[in-house]
Amino acid sequence: MSRKSVVVFDYGFGNVRSAERALARVGAEVEITRDYDRAMNADGLLVPGVGAFSACMEGLRAARGDWIIGRRLSGGRPVMGICVGMQILFSRGIEHGTETEGLDEWPGTVGPLKAPVVPHMGWNTVDAPEDSTLFAGVGADERFYFVHSYAAHDWELEITNAAIRAPHVTWATHGERFVAAVENSALWATQFHPEKSGDAGARLLTNWIGTL
Repeated sequence: MSRKSVVVFDYGFGNVRSAERALARVGAEVEITRDYDRAMNADGLLVPGVGAFSACMEGLRAARGDWIIGRRLSGGRPVMGICVGMQILFSRGIEHGTETEGLDEWPGTVGPLKAPVVPHMGWNTVDAPEDSTLFAGVGADERFYFVHSYAAHDWELEITNAAIRAPHVTWATHGERFVAAVENSALWATQFHPEKSGDAGARLLTNWIGTL
């Protein structure tokens, strides 16, 4: 069986080398690029992200990443976002009172994390749905590595068509409850860094690769 191909989208905002190594570790054929054809034709597209929401959106649009993500999803082609690469999938982000338009794949706002200590930096458990594919084989006490000061605090997408499978939303708590991961048809994302989460993170990436 041939290995699944994954493009780590290189738009200047993300730990692309860490993601490359983690994906290669679980058996994927990985390429770091912003090339349109390669990003469109890969079995999976991984979108990392670090830094400010507004800067990531500016960089993504400059690299035509917004268009690539939209085109892949319209054709049911898998996309996975990590950290700010997850946050930009929501409608908007608010940082220091400034609102930035996101990709609007999911309704909702990413805002400051209200906690005694910010940023939320380090290991934390998550509360995943029992039938999650992303977290299959991962124990409830497993910890994942987070580094963030902003988060989506609510899940606002409503599914009214009974024929459409409702998204799986995973939560975590640091001062307050926030969205830690989402599985929504071809679009998956994590607020934490699976590529920095040891064996538990490798299990998640293996699960994603298994769906490609």
